[in-house]
Amino acid sequence: MKWQDGSKASLVLVAVIAALAISPGPAVADFIFGGPVNVGSVVNSGSDDWSPSISSDGLSLYFTSKRPGGSGDYDLWVITRATISDSWGPPVNLGATVNSASADLLPSISFDGLSLYFSSNRSGGYGIWVTTRPSVDAPWGRPVNLGPPVNSTGYDLCTSISADGLSLFFVRMKFTWHEGIYVSTRATKDSPWGPPVELGLSVNSGDCEADPYISVDGLALFFSRWPLMPPGDIWMARRTSTSDDWGTPVKLGPSINTTASERCPSVSPDGSILYLCSDRAGGVGSYDLYQAPIIPIVDFNGDGTADIKDLLVLIEHWGQNDPLCDIGPMPWGDGKVDEKDLEVLMRYWGQEAYNPALIAHWKLDEASGTVAADSVGTNNGTLFGLPTWQPTGGKVGGALQFDGGVRFVTTQFVCDPSAGPFSVILWVKGGKPGQVVLSQAGASNWLMAAAPNGALTTQIPASGRAMPALTSSAVITDGAWHRIGLVWDGAKRVLYVDGTEVARDTLGATLAGSAGGLYIGAGSTLASGTFWSGLIDEVRIYNRAVQP
Repeated sequence: MKWQDGSKASLVLVAVIAALAISPGPAVADFIFGGPVNVGSVVNSGSDDWSPSISSDGLSLYFTSKRPGGSGDYDLWVITRATISDSWGPPVNLGATVNSASADLLPSISFDGLSLYFSSNRSGGYGIWVTTRPSVDAPWGRPVNLGPPVNSTGYDLCTSISADGLSLFFVRMKFTWHEGIYVSTRATKDSPWGPPVELGLSVNSGDCEADPYISVDGLALFFSRWPLMPPGDIWMARRTSTSDDWGTPVKLGPSINTTASERCPSVSPDGSILYLCSDRAGGVGSYDLYQAPIIPIVDFNGDGTADIKDLLVLIEHWGQNDPLCDIGPMPWGDGKVDEKDLEVLMRYWGQEAYNPALIAHWKLDEASGTVAADSVGTNNGTLFGLPTWQPTGGKVGGALQFDGGVRFVTTQFVCDPSAGPFSVILWVKGGKPGQVVLSQAGASNWLMAAAPNGALTTQIPASGRAMPALTSSAVITDGAWHRIGLVWDGAKRVLYVDGTEVARDTLGATLAGSAGGLYIGAGSTLASGTFWSGLIDEVRIYNRAVQP
């Protein structure tokens, strides 16, 4: 799997890195959603195909369809496969025992595969029904209406049963308007359902909330939301534990949500696939089933590869509640770095690791010209004074040679230090004391070799007050290649050389803001003596704290 390719524009951060950080609790690992892919014409038809629900083994997908061959209205169907690596087989109608001449729709398969909850307007009671079977190989039994207190005098629908079978999330509807998402609980699987409780304003906004899906670990709630009328979008809320309140929901980004309607999320048991339905252009019918990968961020040290360096970072944080490495068992983590996170890292071992927090990357591999291309964005640099390209002389591929004269690279605005955590990582060779590797125009020197001995230093200051430079004892002007880094985690300035922390301090304030562009190989005011004399390669900037 190559993550960083021509389609990376369809990979979306979905505000998970920034906005989900405001959710309570430890489960704040970073992950991305890949662009949804149509499940295909073997499954989808010219009719509406929607509301997928994936089984715990990933081998059965239940859904709603109005295709020919049913009982006359919406019916419940299932597709199966032998292994998760196989293609889905043709849809099979659940049959007359389960389906009726009325609308039977919105299925939710239990984790043990023995109960299937769904909505129906058949005679015997509008609302939520359940069909059961004694084993996964047995046929489904005749459905039973859940009755009160789950079903009301209105219309109750859109169920999602928790993995332990003790919580039932659903939507309560009155006339034609969704009142919001509710949950009913029970003490055991044999106990009656208790009175439904509304999830509250943290989830229910006053717009239309529908299609809840509770993740296997119970810590993530996916749902649809729209104002007044569709199209709808898919949102996600998080919580620390199953006994805590839900945090502020976040709308999944433009890879998942389009100007069309995206609804009915369901996540595979290992958290790797998001299933949904959409009426976006290019489908087989009106609504089609889609699937999108959910990819954890395993590039802990910001070098673009999942390898031994990331393993060492994970080991360093073993047993801790550290969001950088908490990537399993679900992509959003479980609050502890342990063997589950190691297992996830091993899945991506040796692969190129796309990191959505990487907001600028100048590889400096060009052989000629006056443009230093930004490989992940639009922040191309312009060479001033013509530093010399070294196509085969870099640490990774080529590099850019500076001679201490008025030669540097200038870019447009990339990031404001006061906006939140960020990291800068690059390779240097050579240089002299007092010279600057990277600075922000008119603001401060981000990384430089300090006088008198060439030790790595940052002069980026705190906001509204004088702040001394943070200087390490690590000399970077000894003629060897060094991977240097500056990390701001929102509280501390930290310097790294060759993967080792060499200095840190705590500011007790935000960093000073700036909207200036960057200078590569020159000081922030272009003062004499600040121009670099040596090689610079692989300049990376992240809008999160990484560990070089």
